[in-house]
Amino acid sequence: METESEPYVRLASLRQLHQAMADMNTARSLADTLQTVSDGVVSALGYELACVNLVRPDGDLVVAAFSGNAAAEALITGRVGSRASWERRLGMGETWGDLIFIPHTEGWVLDDDDVPQWYTEGPAPRFEDEWHPSDRLFAPMYAPGAQGGPASGELIGVLSVDRPRNGRRPGAWGREALQMYAFQAAIAISNARLRANMQRALVRLEREQQALRASEESFRQAFEYAPSGMAIAEMGGDQHGRILRSNDALCRLLGRPASSMRRYAFSDLVHPEDIGTLLRTSAEGGRAELRLIRRDGTYVWVSLRNSVVADAADGPRFLLTHVEDIEERKRRELQLAHRASHDSLTGLPNSAELRSRLSARLCARPQAAHPGAVDAMDAAYGHPAFDANGHGFDYRPDAPGDTPDSFDGYDHHVHTATPESEHDDGTKGLAVLFCDLDGFKSINDRFGHNAGDAVLIEVARRLSRGVRDGDTVARLGGDEFVILADGLGRADAQDLAVRLRNEIIQPIRAEGRAVRVGASFGIGWAHCGMTADEVLKSADERMYVEKRSRPKQHRRAG
Repeated sequence: METESEPYVRLASLRQLHQAMADMNTARSLADTLQTVSDGVVSALGYELACVNLVRPDGDLVVAAFSGNAAAEALITGRVGSRASWERRLGMGETWGDLIFIPHTEGWVLDDDDVPQWYTEGPAPRFEDEWHPSDRLFAPMYAPGAQGGPASGELIGVLSVDRPRNGRRPGAWGREALQMYAFQAAIAISNARLRANMQRALVRLEREQQALRASEESFRQAFEYAPSGMAIAEMGGDQHGRILRSNDALCRLLGRPASSMRRYAFSDLVHPEDIGTLLRTSAEGGRAELRLIRRDGTYVWVSLRNSVVADAADGPRFLLTHVEDIEERKRRELQLAHRASHDSLTGLPNSAELRSRLSARLCARPQAAHPGAVDAMDAAYGHPAFDANGHGFDYRPDAPGDTPDSFDGYDHHVHTATPESEHDDGTKGLAVLFCDLDGFKSINDRFGHNAGDAVLIEVARRLSRGVRDGDTVARLGGDEFVILADGLGRADAQDLAVRLRNEIIQPIRAEGRAVRVGASFGIGWAHCGMTADEVLKSADERMYVEKRSRPKQHRRAG
């Protein structure tokens, strides 16, 4: 821009300035904008050299664009000057509005700092306003602030210019034009940065959406074509647990179409005995093994594994449930458990299972487990809590401080009591009938073990047929059997023993012939404070008393 005749400015110069500003505001990229800013200083403001120093994220300034000298451009473009050196430059010299002018008389102190610069040669000034080759002029560029003028925002770069074409320091109009140009350049660079950030964000968003679409497609295929059952259910709210979507494997497993599955929640399909297991299963990472009902009314054992998925950071949450068919494994486990707890010949509970069931009904004496506990409970409740045998007294509504939970059981256990009188006084207890076969050894010796096994199988069948539902018939070993019958009085237990003996003495077909065995029964009573072995020993001893009390010829009826 010509400045010789300031304040008169030619219209052509204004047109050049206007065009330079238009060009830098219409550049397509940040790099183009920076170069256009630098070129505009040369083409419209009348300087031979111009450099754009851009603030980097770390605060230092990099030479981002250079105009006016190809050799200088190749030498310093991309080089970095520290923020401290730039702060020093912008804090010294003369201030021309927002511009910083450092005359050659002061600038020599900057020759050794790390700011990239281009040195020009020339004669010493001949008059006062002549431009010296070592003069420096900087136009800081600030991001537009909310208030306070151009310099109220953050520093985004510095325009440095050199060698005005007329050889003179810029006058008032030249300074104003450079300052105004720097202000507009800051706006253009800020807008270019914003556009670049938006473009990067759009590209990143598009990539994320593509990845999301690919992920959703992968999930859909994995969900639909998974070899095991999968379902998506609502989580929370009134419709918690309702199945929204199920894959083909789950529909085949339950024999139900996908359209009908949407009418159910898993709680509607679970076996009634397993509903508690389902409710205790955690939504996040929970696992459970339970039974689900098929369309035909049968049940299948499955393993459920839950996980939580969300559409967005704060979006709706859903429950993803993986359903694996474990019917075969469960059948094998049940078979193994049955084999471990039942006699392989008769199918009756074995000795270990008998002791387990018996022990489950008995609790240890509180004195043995907690010395002094009985005295403490007596003092707490104002009357004895346990009798001499360690049995908890029944709840008595007239006792002070009693509640239905106070004495119905020790640690919520209903105590097993024993009929106190040898005569039937109405007391009911847990009767333990110890049965030993009479004459069984002679059958084994005469006819072989196959005949003996057939006798044991038939005796087991007759005993099982002769007791009530809920009673236990177990084979203790050899030709010994034990019956656990709860809720019987003494007369009831004796009647049961007579009936079972009469069943056993009937002829039995074994190896093509009819054989007969007798049976001796001993009736023991289980009560809390006894161990399972003590109970069985008591019944065994009573059985031998009964066996010895009968004449030998009457022990076996044939």
